[in-house]
Amino acid sequence: MEKDIDKIVEILKNECAKFNEPVVSKIAGDNGNPYKVLISTLLSLRTKDDVTLKASERLFSLADNPYEMVELSKEYIEKAIYPVGFYHRKAQQILDISKEIIKKYNGRVPPSLEELLSLKGVGRKTANLVLSEGFGVKSIAVDTHVHRISNRIGLVKTKNPEETEFALMKVLPKKYWTIFNKLLVTLGQNICTPISPKCSVCKIETYCKKVNVLKSR
Repeated sequence: MEKDIDKIVEILKNECAKFNEPVVSKIAGDNGNPYKVLISTLLSLRTKDDVTLKASERLFSLADNPYEMVELSKEYIEKAIYPVGFYHRKAQQILDISKEIIKKYNGRVPPSLEELLSLKGVGRKTANLVLSEGFGVKSIAVDTHVHRISNRIGLVKTKNPEETEFALMKVLPKKYWTIFNKLLVTLGQNICTPISPKCSVCKIETYCKKVNVLKSR
């Protein structure tokens, strides 16, 4: 499997170009904005991409940096981000994180994994997305799609996303660390779905071990 990684990545680049890119990548754009990446990633948890994108656009039209954000009330933020999942809790989290960034980091999102993980409610996936999409640092952001597909194709054999992150760091060339999330999220949203994946149209089907795939289309 490891010897096929170059081929798999190249195929996925071509295939995934046919679909919409993940919402956080779209918001980050070409130049990246660590704060927007951080906030949009938090909004995206348990929320569909189209809902996340519209909510992020509404919120950033009101405030696109920590100083402007803390001037908004929790209720105003809730109204802007509704109907993202857990919008009450996320509104408070956005305020808390923005205040913390101002207090501890002079209003700038910290550029290290350790510092990002110190922010309330920020886990490894979010931190790694901020590093890769916001700062251009090579890192592997592992969500449910990356965890599921990496195991399904037989690239790793792990039990949870954190294990997958460290396992991928051992087998995946560093040049692919950043793009791997974007490729597997796109693949997972459109083809390699959790239940009954579309194996018949998957361009990397010949490389896939189909681990735990009981039924496919």
